[in-house]
Amino acid sequence: MAVLQQELTLGEAADQLARALPGHRVEILQGRLTVTPPPDGSHALSLSWLVVQFHMVGAREAGLRYVQGVGLWLPTLPEDFAIPDFSVVDQDFRDAHVTKNYYAPNVFRMVVEVTSSNWSDGLGPKVECYAEAGLPAYLIADRKHDEVLLYTDPADGKYPDPQRFKRGQFVPVPESVGVTLDLPVDTLLDGDD
Repeated sequence: MAVLQQELTLGEAADQLARALPGHRVEILQGRLTVTPPPDGSHALSLSWLVVQFHMVGAREAGLRYVQGVGLWLPTLPEDFAIPDFSVVDQDFRDAHVTKNYYAPNVFRMVVEVTSSNWSDGLGPKVECYAEAGLPAYLIADRKHDEVLLYTDPADGKYPDPQRFKRGQFVPVPESVGVTLDLPVDTLLDGDD
């Protein structure tokens, strides 16, 4: 029996995995293919709660949109892309379409990741990739270490040390995002109350 083998590009492999694993998030970070399982209930509730919070403070009226699972083209390597859990973007972000469902980083005001089983991606490669992309704010609800980290104002492709927030504290959304909002750490980590 003859077996045909075909070499795939990283992008083609990502596309095949995405089709084979519905509900999973497939990303390419620093030339490495990553697959994240579907979110658990607390993870999903945190993201739904964020939508409500940004709506209540008038993000749409401020010229922003808040979206879940929209692709972010990364300038780190040619096929790199991420799919942040939650993003605050300019209202005309669709005009910054790069390819597939990926948009240019300049329309992203803030991205939020709620860690899952692959928590090390959010705390390592994504910090580096998002800084290189120049994203003004990156918030991580780090459920593994029970804290929230806020990276802001990247310079020369790197974020300064993050601000760290513990349970019982509130995370102020940076002014650069365009709305005033304080997010409770407990809700970011656990989902809505």
